[in-house]
Amino acid sequence: MAIITNKRSVMTLYSGAVDILSHRVRIVLAEKGVSYEVINIESRGKTEDLLELNPYGNVPTLVDRELALYEPNIIAEYLDERFPHPPLMPVYPVARAKARLIIYRFDREWGPLIRKLETGKINDSRAAAKELTSYLLQLVPAFNASPYFLGEEFTLVDCCIAPVLWRLPAWGITLPPAETKVVNKYADRLFQRDSFQASLTEAEQELRKSAKAETA
Repeated sequence: MAIITNKRSVMTLYSGAVDILSHRVRIVLAEKGVSYEVINIESRGKTEDLLELNPYGNVPTLVDRELALYEPNIIAEYLDERFPHPPLMPVYPVARAKARLIIYRFDREWGPLIRKLETGKINDSRAAAKELTSYLLQLVPAFNASPYFLGEEFTLVDCCIAPVLWRLPAWGITLPPAETKVVNKYADRLFQRDSFQASLTEAEQELRKSAKAETA
């Protein structure tokens, strides 16, 4: 739900430096080439300002003039409509509905597993890693079928998947060699986009570097 707040002159994103949902929104903002201010909540704690904007006090929260939004998929679609070029959703209603359903399934099926992986509890993390690996293996044919998940164009679906793939080494998730080759080819295509590189925080860059160093 959006709320009315004091008008701000610059679009503002309340974000977590390694928060995976914040990362999703940062990719969308970078794809659109939007200038915005970032307020890192993890380093400052929940502020009264954020709680006034978002009753849940969580990130990401986007403020655009009088509007405050605090659900990542609503934020992403709002940005896609507010800044129509380049488009990040299919044009036709059926394809748009399918894209929304894919994102919904990712959030519903992957979300709880990711939260367990990020808690760092060994037993929970091992089970979650195994289950997430199973989901990723199911998607290998889709990763191999076209440059991006829905076809030739980069979409909001790819914005959802990219932060997950970026964090796999940090979660200790590895795939069988044949599947790794396919997933890495798709992942590298996402990671090499200017928007993805621009979306990364220093903490997210370090997250992957540290994980690779440990496995080297």
